[in-house]
Order: sequence, then structure tokens, then C-alpha cells
Amino acid sequence: MGSGLPFRQIDSKLGRVRYLWAFCLIASGATTPSSFVDATATSKIAFSFNASKTPAKYLIEAMGGGVALIDIDGDGLLDVFFVNGAALKAGMRTGDHADKTLPSFWNRVYRNQGHGRFSDVTDLAGLRGSGYGQGVAVGDCDNDGDTDIFVSALDGNALYRNNGSGVFDEITRAAGVAGGGWSTSAGFVDYDRDGNLDLFVARYLDWDFGRNKRCGGEGSARQAYCHPNEYGPVSHLLYRGLGGCRFEDVSESSGIAGSPGKGLGVAFQDLDGDGWPDIFVANDSSPQQVFHNRRDGTFEQVALALGAAYDEDGKVFAGMGVDVADYDNDGDPDLFVNALANQGYALFRNDRGLLDYVSGPSGISAATKLHSGWGTHFLDFDNDGWKDLFVAQGHVMDNIELSQPGLRYQEKPLLLRNVKGKFLDVSAGAGSPFTPVMAGRGAAFGDIDNDGSVDVVVSSNDGPPRFLRNTTSGNYWITIHPVGTKSNRDGIGASVRLVTASGQQFGFVSTAGSYLSAHDKRVHFGLGREREVKLLEIRWPSGIVQTWKNLPANQIFSAKEEAVQ
Repeated sequence: MGSGLPFRQIDSKLGRVRYLWAFCLIASGATTPSSFVDATATSKIAFSFNASKTPAKYLIEAMGGGVALIDIDGDGLLDVFFVNGAALKAGMRTGDHADKTLPSFWNRVYRNQGHGRFSDVTDLAGLRGSGYGQGVAVGDCDNDGDTDIFVSALDGNALYRNNGSGVFDEITRAAGVAGGGWSTSAGFVDYDRDGNLDLFVARYLDWDFGRNKRCGGEGSARQAYCHPNEYGPVSHLLYRGLGGCRFEDVSESSGIAGSPGKGLGVAFQDLDGDGWPDIFVANDSSPQQVFHNRRDGTFEQVALALGAAYDEDGKVFAGMGVDVADYDNDGDPDLFVNALANQGYALFRNDRGLLDYVSGPSGISAATKLHSGWGTHFLDFDNDGWKDLFVAQGHVMDNIELSQPGLRYQEKPLLLRNVKGKFLDVSAGAGSPFTPVMAGRGAAFGDIDNDGSVDVVVSSNDGPPRFLRNTTSGNYWITIHPVGTKSNRDGIGASVRLVTASGQQFGFVSTAGSYLSAHDKRVHFGLGREREVKLLEIRWPSGIVQTWKNLPANQIFSAKEEAVQ
């Protein structure tokens, strides 16, 4: 578990062999301190997000781009996809960017060659893209076993179908998902549980270049990006999957379009335990949104009734990045939304379907009050059986020091360790990647080297990304690789319950969450000192419930959906 060598194996029949190998490493003392290392330089990832900043201070320049961890070629190793911007200039008018004629800076995809090295295969993969990109969603939209890619953008989105060898064809028009306006975070979800992945796309503001306003103080140095209150909300988009990566726009008929917002983050979970996935949208300086799945193809916006629309003082906050997971191991998924400096990040604890704001007693408020958060995720970085929190940080204003000297545009990433439901800031002792500042934006999570520890890739606005390789070891783990058959191939929407001698943990299969980014679909659990999983239970979207018993730790377990006889 400290070697950095990829397992490459996802066959449950080989689980015991992998367990014995990993156990010998631990027994021989081949462990490292709990920490991360900055593996950006050695990875050979040479990317930089180009915001194309102009004197006009177009708001989109401040938002950055997303990143995805995705196995594009089916070799069992996670590759890295980055969304990029496009060339802007002062004096742009309404519609100038709609036809995507402005030069793009190209998205980039890096193939994982193993041993921490990557190679740029963008041209071979056909993923250069066009326009000013924002977010990325990943999922197998045609159920052929190969993961496809959706890229959200300003004035038109794109869908790329994987042809099976890591080469992609753009099928946006035929798929019916071009959209329009300012699209941000997106995610695949099977909301109607029919076996075809659907697609949700959050949109941000009713804004375009011709209506960009001048904001801030006098003089060019004090000109600032406008507050989102200067622009109106817009409706989000929901596309129902018809199979074969074809979709129909059901934004109106589903009820989604009836609740416009200022969406930046998207996450899916079954919040009320009824077996149907709900949708959470993190909104910037407007009420947060929870779209409850009514199980008939329609949704009802219920954030206010659940207690998640506002902070504890009844105020709106700048919701940007979001994740939903069971941080206290009580069986109910909880909600985390980060915010802008001086607001504090929001943690909502799920108490039998109602969401309580617990940022204060959990330690979140004290650790985050002066910070601004974007990409985020619940991850068990030390494999102790409790989900910790990572947040990519940086203020939206690149000259914030002029108006608020106590704040900073570039910030260090934040790592909060979960100590049985209480969060402690352990960033200072977590290794070199947590020391340099950056304008953090998107963040994606997954075990890049298959060593049993979750790694992180963070995008930076107008700068290079950071690859945080997790070298923490000493505890046991298991990673569940879902393979749907009657359900969608990815198993997205499946609920996972794991039982060891120490207690229970819960997971949910999804590639969505964070900010503008997409994660590995595999569900990772830290097991602490437990060497065996006594029970693994998966409730598939199809309704099938499967169980496995007495699984050895330290393996990537392939869980294939099969009807119980």
C-alpha cells in the first residue's frame, strides 16, 4: 500500500491474492507518514487553464474550469481531463461568442501510463473542444462499457462518445444536449431508474458579454468582477436519456425549469431514503436548491422545507462547491456546501430527512470563516473509516486585497480530518501540496495509482493544476467497482452499505459533485484496522439488492449486478 504500483485488477475472484500482497507490505513496515506529495512535476502533466483576462473584467474570467478523473481506455487506470477557456477581448458584444469562432485554448486529456506518469493524448482522443469551457461530467451514456464525456460551456455544450479505444466522437447535435446560456456544473444520473443515464446541467446567470457591467472602485486597479446580484437567475436543464446517448429536454415537464437559480455546483443523492435520487444545486448568493424526486418523472424544490436553503441566520451565501455523503456513519447522507470568505462553509447534518446547519458544533465554521471554497469532496484520506473533507480554495476577486486586506486571492488547499463527526484542520501537517497558494477552482478525486489511497487533482484559475498524490498508509481499505447490467452500466445511483466488526459505512455511486468536476465512479472505503468486510450490500437502481460476505481488505472489488435467485 506504500509502493505506488497499480493493482490493475478489478476482478473479485482475485481479491484474496491482492489482499495477501498488500498485507505483507504493511506487516513488513512499508508504510509512510500520513501525508500528500506534490506529484505535478513528475507526472508530466503540462496544462494551464487560460482565463483570458481582459480590462473589461468579464465575470466568466474569474470562474476557472473543471477537471475529471476518468478511465478513457479501459485499462483500469484513471486518466485526467481538463476543461480550458477561450480567447476573449475587451469590447465584446452580445452574441460574439455564441458561434464559438473565438480561438479556443483546447481542453486537454492525459493518459495514465502508470508509475505516476502521464502523456498528452488530446489530439488522438479527439477532445480539443471549442468555446469557453466550464465544467465536465462523465458517464457511460450508451451502456457500452466505455465512459463518455460531457463538457459544459458558455453558449453551447458538447457531448463526446467514447468509441471504445479512448477515441471520442462529438455527437452533441444528434444527442440533443447543446443547451445554451452559461452552463456550469453538470452530472449524469438515472433519475427515473430506467437503465439509461440522464443528464442534469446547472446554469449560472442571465449574463452575456454585451450586458457586462463595470463594477468596483475608481481606476483600473480597483475595477472588480461584478457581484452575481447584478444579474438575474436562469433555469437549469434536465435531459432524459433515451438510450444510445440520445436525450430529450424535459426541463419544463419535470418541473426543473420552474425553479431558476444561480447554479455553480451539482450533486446527487437519495436524501430521504426512498430509493430515488434527488438533486442538490449549490447557488451563488441565492437560496440553495434541493429537487426532490417525486418518482413520476417530476421534481419538487424543497430546500426551504428541509432546512438547506439558507445558513443558520437565514441568509443566502455564495454556494460554489458541493458534496453529499454520510460523514457521521448514521445511514443518512449529509450535505456540505462551501462559500465565500466571511461567510463560513455550510455543513448540513441529515436527521431523518431534515437538514440541520451544524457548521459551528462540527468545527467547520472556525476552520473556514476567512476562506473561499470551490472544488470539494468527502474522502477518507487516512482510511480510518470516517469521511474527511478537502476544499480547493481561492477568492473570486483577483484584487480582493485592495478592498479587504485580511483576505487573499490565492489560498492554500484545506484538509479537514473527521474525528468521529468533528472536523479538525490538518492542512499544515498534510505535506508539501498544502503549502503553496493557488487560485483553486475545480477538484476531482480518485485512486490514480490504485494503491488504496484517494488522490486529488485541483485546477487553478489562469494557472497550472496541482496533482496531490496521497501517500497516507497504515490502515486497510476496499474499493467497490460497480458494474450494472439491468441498471445503467456505471451503477450510478446505487446505494452501498458496508459492515465490519467496527460498524457500518454508507456510500452512493456517482461521478458528480465538487465544482465543475467529475470523479472516479468507484466507491472507496477506509476500514481502519479491520482486515475483512463482513457484509457488503448494494441496492441497485433497478431494485435488485445484492450482498457479499467476508471480503478481504485491500482490494478493488468488482461488484456485478445480478438478479438474486
